[in-house]
Amino acid sequence: MDKFETLTGIAAPMPLVNIDTDMIIPKQFLKTIKRSGLGANLFDEMRFDRQGNEIPDFVLNKPQYRDAEILVAGDNFGCGSSREHAPWAIKDFGIRCVIAPSYADIFYNNCFKNGILPIVLPQEQVDVLMKDAEKGANARMTIDLDAQTVTTSDGEVFSFEVDSFKKHCLMNGLDDIGLTLEKVDSVKAFEAKASAERPWV
Repeated sequence: MDKFETLTGIAAPMPLVNIDTDMIIPKQFLKTIKRSGLGANLFDEMRFDRQGNEIPDFVLNKPQYRDAEILVAGDNFGCGSSREHAPWAIKDFGIRCVIAPSYADIFYNNCFKNGILPIVLPQEQVDVLMKDAEKGANARMTIDLDAQTVTTSDGEVFSFEVDSFKKHCLMNGLDDIGLTLEKVDSVKAFEAKASAERPWV
């Protein structure tokens, strides 16, 4: 998993509440267990019409937001089913950070496990960031995970809270497998001791 330390990038405004995981990645794309390739179908039913053509008015289809790495969204982001494909699709598209007033718990935790930073801020601060994002590609925000700050293109700074363990994992690029591998020497020592003490097992 990629480390997340500091990110400066384009923020796409999506002022919708209750964006659920089926909107993020519709059910027909859940046939794969690979984390790659899902970005092409992120927000599929909002990005494309029934003929597969792009819908020009959708934010991520607009030229200034095609390379967005930050998403500023409404309340209760990631609600609905617990599909892990949702953060997979977001990450594969290139978005590394989502900012919203609140999230569904499972989606929120899945983000950290997949290298995405979900930031929770009060609605009034999200509103400021939403307006900043509406300025387009020239307005770049900076996310500093170590300092736990979001800085607008105008230099306004907002602080956010994040669990210290989740922060550690993101900053060091550790998913569940990575965390286990950190303890591999202890695991080997335990297995060797157990094997010596109980050779019949």
